[in-house]
Amino acid sequence: MKTIFITGASTGLGKATARLFQSKGWNVIATMRNPGAETELTHLENVTLLPLDVTNLDQIKSTVKKALEISDIDVVFNNAGYGLIGPLESLTDEQIVKQITTNLLGVIRVSQAFIPYFRENRKGIFISTTSIGGLLTFPIASIYHATKWALEGWSESMAFELNTLGISIKTVAPGGIKTDFISRSLDTGNQPEYEELVNAMFSNTESMMEHATEPKLIAEVVYEAATDGKKQLTYIAGEDAKALYAQRQQLGVEAFREQFGKQFI
Repeated sequence: MKTIFITGASTGLGKATARLFQSKGWNVIATMRNPGAETELTHLENVTLLPLDVTNLDQIKSTVKKALEISDIDVVFNNAGYGLIGPLESLTDEQIVKQITTNLLGVIRVSQAFIPYFRENRKGIFISTTSIGGLLTFPIASIYHATKWALEGWSESMAFELNTLGISIKTVAPGGIKTDFISRSLDTGNQPEYEELVNAMFSNTESMMEHATEPKLIAEVVYEAATDGKKQLTYIAGEDAKALYAQRQQLGVEAFREQFGKQFI
């Protein structure tokens, strides 16, 4: 029986992925900041909950150690993250550091903790949730995009050094996911000079979320990435994300950027 280790498993895509892999006969080690508050995954067979705040380096090390004592691990799914939205001018340094520490350093540190184990076994798969926002951009989301583009670039570079050791690394880049991401994960700045742009962004976001994908469908892409045996790096997930990325490729980066920006400016 194979085992997947998941970060950010308390809600949304993380929880949907835990459920899906469990239903496919996998062991699941589901991590979250407050496992004591979890009421659903605790009732599933072969699901173990562990505490993990990916901004806490000491806890990353101790939780990874504990997980490896519990089970052999085949897949690490780096899913924990949130969105910071707002004009850069309006964001505090604390907000910026928290976003980068969670979305980027959290993935890097969790992965680094598992690499020796995977290397010794000459197998293992890292999968990270990036975003269509790691392949194209929206206004007033520069720090969020910085983390997601960084994850795409980091993963591409890491593939060179890990593939030779028998280890795979992949990204799943969803579009909108039907969760409470907008209310729960977003952290917004406030600057009146950008009010028109902010309003346009949120208006478009609300419209786009009407075409968002159910978390369980994105989880199926995670399962595909974990089991297809391919060296494919990025899996674009959701019809909205696929359509936007295809348009960007068809028009070219500059033409797409100009056309896409007219929705907001």
